[in-house]
Amino acid sequence: MTKGELARDVVLYSVARLLLVLVIGAIIVGGGRLFDVDVPLLVAAIFAVLIALPLSLLLFSKLRVRVNKGIATFDEQRRADQAELRAKLRGEDGA
Repeated sequence: MTKGELARDVVLYSVARLLLVLVIGAIIVGGGRLFDVDVPLLVAAIFAVLIALPLSLLLFSKLRVRVNKGIATFDEQRRADQAELRAKLRGEDGA
């Protein structure tokens, strides 16, 4: 996985979660209006975030797993590069 693919997946996951919050918030406000109840936007937003957090874990699990694997891959590469640099700084031969 390249850095570009990881960045794309992170952006997709973030946008998907934000859209889910917006949809749930719209449903809360719309449902309130349907029953002639004025739901403040802040209250709808708070409830939308609270509902979207666990729901996004279920709905976007494949994308979340892909992002986690990409991050783990880059973290592993970073650690290997860091260990190689430390070995060079200590004067050890890399061969």
